[in-house]
Amino acid sequence: MAGSAKALRYRVEGMDCPSCAGKVETAVKRLPGVLGVQVSTLTQVLTLTANDDLPPEGIERALHAIGHPPHRLPAKDAPAGTRDHDDDGATAGRWWESTKGRLTISSGAAFVLAWLLAEGVPGYERWLYTAAVAVGLLPIARRAFAAARAGSPFSIEMLMTIAAVGAVIIGAAEEAAAVVFLFLVGELLEGVAAGRARASIQSLTALVPKTALVEHNGSTEEMPADRVPVGATILIRPGDRIAADGEIINGEGAINEAPVTGESTPVRKGPGASVFAGTINTDAVLRVRVTAAAADNTIARVVRLVEEAQESKARTERLIDRFSRYYTPAVVVVAALVAVFPPLVLGQSWGEWIYKGLAILLIGCPCALVISTPAAIAAALSAGARRGLLLKGGAVLESIGRITAAAFDKTGTLTEGRPQVTDVLTFGRSDTEVLSLAAALEQGSSHPLALAILEQAKAAGAPVPPAFDARALPGKGVIGSIGGEQIFLGSPQAAAEQGSLTAVQTDQVTSLNDAGKSVAVLVVNGMAAGVIAMRDEPRADARVGLDALRALGVTPVMLTGDNPRTAAAIAASLGIEARAGLLPEDKQRIVRELQEQGLVVAKVGDGINDAPALAAANVGIAMGGGTDVALETADAAVLHGRVRDVAHMVGLSRGTMANIRQNITIALGLKAVFLATTVLGITGLWPAILADTGATVLVTANAMRLLTWRP
Repeated sequence: MAGSAKALRYRVEGMDCPSCAGKVETAVKRLPGVLGVQVSTLTQVLTLTANDDLPPEGIERALHAIGHPPHRLPAKDAPAGTRDHDDDGATAGRWWESTKGRLTISSGAAFVLAWLLAEGVPGYERWLYTAAVAVGLLPIARRAFAAARAGSPFSIEMLMTIAAVGAVIIGAAEEAAAVVFLFLVGELLEGVAAGRARASIQSLTALVPKTALVEHNGSTEEMPADRVPVGATILIRPGDRIAADGEIINGEGAINEAPVTGESTPVRKGPGASVFAGTINTDAVLRVRVTAAAADNTIARVVRLVEEAQESKARTERLIDRFSRYYTPAVVVVAALVAVFPPLVLGQSWGEWIYKGLAILLIGCPCALVISTPAAIAAALSAGARRGLLLKGGAVLESIGRITAAAFDKTGTLTEGRPQVTDVLTFGRSDTEVLSLAAALEQGSSHPLALAILEQAKAAGAPVPPAFDARALPGKGVIGSIGGEQIFLGSPQAAAEQGSLTAVQTDQVTSLNDAGKSVAVLVVNGMAAGVIAMRDEPRADARVGLDALRALGVTPVMLTGDNPRTAAAIAASLGIEARAGLLPEDKQRIVRELQEQGLVVAKVGDGINDAPALAAANVGIAMGGGTDVALETADAAVLHGRVRDVAHMVGLSRGTMANIRQNITIALGLKAVFLATTVLGITGLWPAILADTGATVLVTANAMRLLTWRP
């Protein structure tokens, strides 16, 4: 009876494309005792579960045999720093130091040497070029037969081996040597391009400094950033990169978040504000309380999310995978028919048509087609992540571009999520004096409206005198004594009960309420001295973001649990339809109603209150500053909470799908052209492999353009 299961992780050399990943997965799945397999071409990581009685050596031998040497990695729950270091270190290296690089150089050198010797020693050309073929082909052939034994008989290596050996047999050894060399060059370029995609996302980890200044018993000591515990206080000097996710407990300064979120303008932050590891403190000394371990900081989660996203394939990618499973065997059948049918039935030359059949084998290599979609998706996911747009896989990336409606939550999504002072009306006193007296009463309160008043007083430079005998009047407001005067700050209803408001002032308060604003009346010695209006205001880019969605053909709508008056006022300022007073189940119902109307719906919210609607939508998008909920609840997340980034996600998706269509056209178009020219006798073996290699290079280069994507 098999023992209990164990988990194993390997970095697999040369696993740069879906074909390679498919061979690795097939080979490992066939081993007795293997229970489950996952592969990621972005990270070159193989993860499997197996019975305890399966020796790791058996897995490693199977991978070595198919030409993909494995390197054991620590388990996913390894201590912070260990796992990332091993992964990164393992993938480093120059192309000429890799196995593919050395083989390509050797094959090229053998080809050049054979050509030079053939020029100097006529009559031995065939043997010289055959030797050059052997240098590059023997490792390919070993991999081909190992893959066939492991369950992948129609691998690209097998097609290459048949074509090269056949060419040598019919006397085209020189072309066979060129074909082998060009094939290896194509494989090498594919690996280099895949490495670029990996490096693009992994380079984010380099943003986090290696050390941190930790405060301890009144002094600071430098220690490795990956060992700083949660709850520790770190000191961030001007110009330093922040070493951990945390919360500012002392100091105020501008934080450059561009490296993590793509936000070009530094964000001013003070006590209580969250900061991300890898961002830059520009102009003040900050003390930050660490809120996440190194393995769980924003950058680590972003990298992990993008890596895991590779395992979720887009619908287009799945279709191409299925197509390629039948395509390659079909190509072998067509090549065989081309080689034997004309000579047998029509009496044509065997040598000519076998040559054409071998060329068709090479033209039929599916590499360019198979890599057309995952290369573009990997590049797009990496580019989006570097700009704070996090998408959980190719399926999500593909779906977002098809949305026709976007249902937004209001609080914290279209708005800032906290009230701000919008109006200060004064009756016989200055704005500064009204703010000063109100702030004096609210000092020490944590109520959102109180915090808004205190923030506005600070921004206006209003002094905050001490208040005496200050106390709350439940349901009414706050009362106290300041400078010998009796001060009350509270609701308009409470002020009206005291007879403090005139008819004109009452009309002004009503007008503010109609605009969806909360109103506090300041009363001094029984007389109304001023009115302070507050509202959770729309984000600065909300109107621009909604207009950008409309320009893309996406209809935005607001779904909120807030009262209809406030919702209507915010919606009017943004030019959006509002549905208010909704419970979570109401939001879910409305999303389904929109879908029944034929719309493809994205739900944009905070990932907690909107969970039912996020689940019901075609795509759920969480708005948030890198919180666990924002990164883990929905299908996608906008890291820095900009409304216009939803439109950017749609644009990235549509740009990626256009790139994929271009790639498929290039891959199939070149094959169709060279298939026709080969049958007509215009092109031969080396143009055939050049077509395949060229298509792979063109498709990969086109996909890599997405790494430079800008909103």
